[in-house]
Amino acid sequence: MGSSVRELAGATPATRDRYVDLLRVASLGAVVLGHWLMAAVTPDGVGNLLAVVPELQPLTWLLQVMPVFFFVGGFSHALSYRSLLRKRPEGAEDSVYSAFLRARLQRLLRPTMVFVLVWGAAALLVQLLGGGGGLTGVTLRMVTQPLWFIGIYLAMVAFTPPLLRLHERYGWGAFAGLAGAALAVDVLRFAAGVPYVEFLNFAFVWLAVHQLGFLRADGRVRRPALLAGAGLVTAGALVAFGPYPLSMVGMPGEKVSNMAPPTLALLCHGLWLVGAVELLRAPAARLLERPRVWRAVVAANGVAMTAFLWHLTAMFGVYGALLALDAELPEPASAAWWAQVPLRLALAAALTAGLVAAFRAFERPASTAPGSPGAAGAGPLAALGATLCLLGVLGLSMVGFGGLLDGRTALLIAVPVSAPAAVAMTLAGWLLVERAGRGTGARAGLQRP
Repeated sequence: MGSSVRELAGATPATRDRYVDLLRVASLGAVVLGHWLMAAVTPDGVGNLLAVVPELQPLTWLLQVMPVFFFVGGFSHALSYRSLLRKRPEGAEDSVYSAFLRARLQRLLRPTMVFVLVWGAAALLVQLLGGGGGLTGVTLRMVTQPLWFIGIYLAMVAFTPPLLRLHERYGWGAFAGLAGAALAVDVLRFAAGVPYVEFLNFAFVWLAVHQLGFLRADGRVRRPALLAGAGLVTAGALVAFGPYPLSMVGMPGEKVSNMAPPTLALLCHGLWLVGAVELLRAPAARLLERPRVWRAVVAANGVAMTAFLWHLTAMFGVYGALLALDAELPEPASAAWWAQVPLRLALAAALTAGLVAAFRAFERPASTAPGSPGAAGAGPLAALGATLCLLGVLGLSMVGFGGLLDGRTALLIAVPVSAPAAVAMTLAGWLLVERAGRGTGARAGLQRP
């Protein structure tokens, strides 16, 4: 691994935007650390530190960095799709879309499917043996929660070509259209009480943030201080005078969450974060010129998705081991609890590293090139596969693996979905994506997702 990372780092083109790679790793790392810190686990269950200590909720305005990841995704998707378009043979638009989908989704779907299948088998075994209570039951319900992010990212990949065309025609107007749609959804939701309309903002809010990445790819985010200030002031006003909660992450028992479904306040929070990270671009770029720093970023990028998928498994594994050893779990937010934080974080990081070592190989798919034999006509197949995966992983993130055998369901938009149905949709979608364009073996020069 060391030599391969050194070779990859040394072969980095001078034109590559290293800061984007740093933002990708840093945003996922912040989410992982936030989950580890927010978990308030006791022998009786799992709570949220931000609910125990509400005074900490303003920190979510700095630490809720998932918008940064989706912003970076938009930047990378724009570069990759345009690269494929430049290389396409005459009349090969369908194969371009297929190659784009397959290349972008493989690094998501292969490690995700391993996670789903391993946990599905473990959950089935536990429940067949009559287990599933206590912390084990909590783990089975909660370990799939990060999959919502995979589902949203799948949608972003699938919508990149049409939204990129809108961006090229309207620029900031395309972003404004999506932001206006998010505003309209919240008006219908809060002022008119229209049922289920809020779920549309899973698309409008996150695709608007993704659209900012297109603007950044074309050098059109020219006033980051203005963007950050406008986002921060508007988000603050919405929280102060509107129906929006202070926390930018979901809180247990909240009537309204800024995250699920996303709100206009979260979109403004995303504007503030995008402006803030753009202000740090120049000093960070200088830091990334140092070989050791860049090698660390390259190494982290190679395993980031695997670490993200398994980090809650590691966290619950640590707590399970502590309970099995009869170790004391202090009252959340007490002095003893804070004193134990470094140990818990170190153990979770070590266990995550072990899981990454076991499963990292699935994060290395081969890329494809448009127009190669077998790619033509695969666009609709790939799109269908992406759609099934999107629905499957979103459903699984909501229902979890608890109650795998008893028909437990969760509401996905307006449709009840069970864990077996979610797994089946995810598996079928993945197989379709793998089949789409099979036989294409030429390597495309894509910036990884």
